[in-house]
Parts: sequence; structure tokens; C-alpha cells
Amino acid sequence: MQKTILVSIFTAFLFACESAPEQRGEQAQKTEDAPAAIIPADEEKQKVILFFGNSLTAGYGLDPSEAFPAIIQQRIDSLGYDYKVINAGLSGETTASGNNRLNWVLERQPVDVFVLELGANDGLRGIDPAETRSNLKAMIDKVRAAYPEAKIILAGMMVPPNMGEAYSRDFRQVFPDITKEKNVELIPFLLDRVAGEPDLNQTDGVHPTVAGQKIVADNVWAVLKEEIAG
Repeated sequence: MQKTILVSIFTAFLFACESAPEQRGEQAQKTEDAPAAIIPADEEKQKVILFFGNSLTAGYGLDPSEAFPAIIQQRIDSLGYDYKVINAGLSGETTASGNNRLNWVLERQPVDVFVLELGANDGLRGIDPAETRSNLKAMIDKVRAAYPEAKIILAGMMVPPNMGEAYSRDFRQVFPDITKEKNVELIPFLLDRVAGEPDLNQTDGVHPTVAGQKIVADNVWAVLKEEIAG
């Protein structure tokens, strides 16, 4: 049953990725030249939630206010939590380029909650899951070295079964394995109920629409709320 569900979710997703604009690849080459903007916290004592990811976090094709980190900020504000959300998403980011960029971000921005959303571009490029695993673990280690008290959440990702059953399985397993090894929290699948749904994705079939971003925000909030409410 699970295999059937994955096939139905990702078949359209794969075709869309193959036909998406090539500028995502170009953006990946510009990672160090054009780092994501860092928005300083309004007050020194205000806690910071840093979303570090790729175009899914950046809100590709949408106004930044429509991306799921901004939706999370709205929810936090409505509940009266004293947290500032910072969107450090960069389109085209892989785990390797993210690992290279992370120190630059951490040097400029204190972090209380770190949400790591990277890996999708690795999977679509067929990068060895072992390399993805190594990069994600390295980023978690860097955050802990810089901010030992920071809470860390890893966003799980999957790839289309068309990449090969063995590859899809090994890639999917990277995320729960890391959360156990590094003792961090897991969002099981960031794009749950969004991937492969035409009405919830832009014309490229890859990036969520405003409605899709709201569902992604729900997926994130289901885990994040436990970390900030305590």
C-alpha cells in the first residue's frame, strides 16, 4: 500500500522537475555570491527560529509573505509567542552548498530553533544518499557547535520512485536515521498532501502555490509547536 501511495504522489512530481526552468541550476551556482537575506531580530532578547533551506523554504515564485515561514510567523504572533522567524531559504540549494553557506549565516544570526530543509535537490540530481547524509549531519554539528542550546528540526524529504526503488528507499531513510543518531526532531515529509497535487503546485509542478504553502506550514507546525511551547 505504501509503495502504491508513493508512486501516485511522485509520478507527476518527477515529470515536473524534469521540465522546470533551468534557472534553479544557475541559482545553485550562485549560492555563495547571493546568500539569503538575513533579517535581524527586532530585539536582542527575542528568540529566533531560522528556516534554512532551498526554494521550498524561500517561497519560489511567490511573495515572501506567502512562503510557509511567513505563515508560521503569523501563527506564532496570533498565539502570543515571542519568536522571530527568519527565512534563510535559497533556491537551488543542495546539502553541499548549504553546508558551505551555513557558517556565514550562523556568524550573523543567533539561533534558538533551527529548521533544516535541504535534500530535495540532492535527490532529484541522483546524488549518493551517503553524501546527503554526511552533509546534513555536518550542518547539525555546526549549529550545535555555535549554539549548543538550539533546538533542531529536520524536514524529511522523498524522491520519485522513478529514480529507482533502491535509491528512493535509501534516500527516504536518510532523514529518520539522522534524527535518531543526532537526537533532533523530524518532520516526516515536508510536502505531505502537496507533492503531486496539480492544484497545490505552480505551473512548474514542483513549487507549492499559496494554498500548498499553507499545507506545508501545517506540516511544519505539527512538529514546531512542540518545540516552542515548552
